[in-house]
Amino acid sequence: MNNPKILVVEDDSTVRNLITTTLKSNNYAYITAPTGEAAIAAATTQQPDIVFLDLGLPDLDGVEVIKRIRSWSQMPIIVISARSEDGDKVAALDAGADDYLTKPFSVTELLARLRVAQRRIATIESKPGDSVFRNGKLTVDYAAGCASLNGEELKLTPTEYKLLCLLAKDAGKVLTHTYLTNKIWGSSWESDMASLRVHMATLRKKIEKDSDTQYIQTHIGIGYRMLKSE
Repeated sequence: MNNPKILVVEDDSTVRNLITTTLKSNNYAYITAPTGEAAIAAATTQQPDIVFLDLGLPDLDGVEVIKRIRSWSQMPIIVISARSEDGDKVAALDAGADDYLTKPFSVTELLARLRVAQRRIATIESKPGDSVFRNGKLTVDYAAGCASLNGEELKLTPTEYKLLCLLAKDAGKVLTHTYLTNKIWGSSWESDMASLRVHMATLRKKIEKDSDTQYIQTHIGIGYRMLKSE
């Protein structure tokens, strides 16, 4: 997707103008909404490809907006908020946000997050019929139930393989600790969190060994993301 349409949901005119000016100067199409209800209406009728969403809206909390959009769409949602606590980030990501950018932010970082979202769109669009995930030297064959690095099959435990599949299927998206533990063990007890850290550490050693490529990015206190290799 070369020129996605961005929905900018922001009630602060100064921040909204900064974002839209940046988008315009980089040849992105955009529409704006100052409230949560307006955002939901625009998302429904204007069919944007990506959403930039503030959480502190005058009518609805941004997390509620995320939940309502997620009830019918998987379009990437990037939260841009002054709320910097881990709890706020986890709540937004668990509701279905793809990324979280804290104010104040740099234009460079904003555009970088946007490019990540564009790559996620490409991943979503390629899913139908795809039984193999390829990311640089890493390959996951869902049909065969195995993964390989540099053409050599990886010796993964069942839990490591499940984690790798979860990250691969949502490549570019931050998956929270709660989401991952619920998917793997069906619960999110403290012991599950500790197990997740151990399994993730062993998985990273296997897929990132003898390689300069980083495939899994840790978001401290929040979760993990599969990075797309260029």
